[in-house]
Amino acid sequence: MLPLSAEEPAAENNVAIPKDLVDDAHVREELAVNEFTAPSISKMFDTLQFLMPLPIAEVARKMPDRMSQDRADLAIELGFLIADGFLVVQAEQLDQVEELAKDLTRYGKALGAGDRVNRHAASLLECAKNKNVEQLKKELTATQRDVEQELVSLRDADLAHLISLGGWIRALEVSTVAVDKQFSPERARKVMREDIADYYTESVAGLEPRISERPNYLAMRDILAGLRTEMTLEEGKEPTPAMMAEIRKQAAKLVELALQRQQ
Repeated sequence: MLPLSAEEPAAENNVAIPKDLVDDAHVREELAVNEFTAPSISKMFDTLQFLMPLPIAEVARKMPDRMSQDRADLAIELGFLIADGFLVVQAEQLDQVEELAKDLTRYGKALGAGDRVNRHAASLLECAKNKNVEQLKKELTATQRDVEQELVSLRDADLAHLISLGGWIRALEVSTVAVDKQFSPERARKVMREDIADYYTESVAGLEPRISERPNYLAMRDILAGLRTEMTLEEGKEPTPAMMAEIRKQAAKLVELALQRQQ
């Protein structure tokens, strides 16, 4: 199967990435920040350290045993998987790293980035054994970046954006549950990022039409546009528990739609 963007050009996507979600390595490398660069999942999870304790048991998720045959499905599921890696590390549940490494390996292979991902999977296991949490985060960050670079070589920019989208949706799910369960205006403001919702609204719209026009992606775009409005606070206003409960509900819908596989 040819990569989607090799069959016909993907829609151009010039929407600006929120600056705090750009991985520094993208700036240093020749790749730079361009239409192939997607927000870093590690940067999204930086926020979660301010939202401890995280509701790990309540948001637990197991990856499907059967691999999808659709590359877009694989990409967004890989984003969820990398995000789960950061969640495991944040909670220091290092006994789960072995299963994570196995899943990363099979998804990397399915997307044609097996060699790159295998190296990181081996390093993840070594870091978990040595309880090296900071290095675990670096390996997960590098996993996303290396898969992205492999997709760039195949000119599969859409898939790089879908990995990032999956990571953000998972991060949003976890953070909204955490804040809804233990509300404060300060914690809620960490979630109220209308600029990120705006970025992904436009990012989904700019995907290759055979992805962006799928019913679940059309529905996701509608939800993202709604979140952009719901997350925008009027001057002098504070977030409320009711606002956070609604955003949590919309985040759960996004998860359901994002993991809805192409038949």
